[in-house]
Amino acid sequence: MFEKRTEYSVGVILLIVAAMTYSTAGTFTKGVVAGAWSVIFWRGVFAAGFTTGWTLGKGTFRQNFFNMGKSGWAVGVIGAIGTAAFIPAFKLTSIANVSLIYAAAPLVAAMLAWLAIGERITRRTLAGSLLALIGVGVIVVGSIGSVNLTGDALALVMTNAMATIMVIYRVYPQTPGAGPSVMQSLFLILPSFIFGAPFETAPFEIAVLAAFGLLFAIASVTLAEGAKRVPSGQTALLSALETPLAPILAFFIFAEMPSKATFIGGAVVLIAVLLSIKDESTPEAALTEEGTRP
Repeated sequence: MFEKRTEYSVGVILLIVAAMTYSTAGTFTKGVVAGAWSVIFWRGVFAAGFTTGWTLGKGTFRQNFFNMGKSGWAVGVIGAIGTAAFIPAFKLTSIANVSLIYAAAPLVAAMLAWLAIGERITRRTLAGSLLALIGVGVIVVGSIGSVNLTGDALALVMTNAMATIMVIYRVYPQTPGAGPSVMQSLFLILPSFIFGAPFETAPFEIAVLAAFGLLFAIASVTLAEGAKRVPSGQTALLSALETPLAPILAFFIFAEMPSKATFIGGAVVLIAVLLSIKDESTPEAALTEEGTRP
């Protein structure tokens, strides 16, 4: 039991690190004038390079790239689709809206986990999910009139892709994190040249996107490792920490003052995340007696 709780605690920490790192995506994307596909290319190239170097340094290159299995390839393909939607979303709508739409992932992940592995949805996770949605509603209402529907739709695609990846790692915890992350970047190289012009990017912006790639590499690995240790619903809730963090970071970088609705809604989401952090291993905590955890 102690070992199980320790693994859970490590997973929570890793997911918080991932959320904090992912919260910088909007700032990096909007901080350069390069088009979305150029951002995708350069971030992907550097992220793939940093991640591959990390596996070589740890001596896990073969494990990550030759033992991915079908689940690893699935993560790579789904991750590429999510990335192709994620970056343009920031160009087409606000940082707050992209982050807030992602906060709907708890319900998506929990439902997918129930369908795929019969993972129980506990009262605490359900309460946290509903509370997170309330927080999202508060901020979205405060943003009415400035939402770009195309950008929001792309953010929804990204949300579904990320929720699916969380469940895949929950179902197949042996799936490596680094290999699939690198593959999703490589899958987008050709489309980047078809739909964009990466080599026209200014040298300074390439340097900025290199830093973006490094942070993305860190986030991808910590998310994958954390998702193996924490139930899918809570994984999505912890990842939703980026919802309030992203607008706050945008304020410090771009002097964009978050609205009152953002402050209030962000606080509600944070409360929902804290509410979800619990090792819900007792049968009485579940809404249903059926279903088991892997």
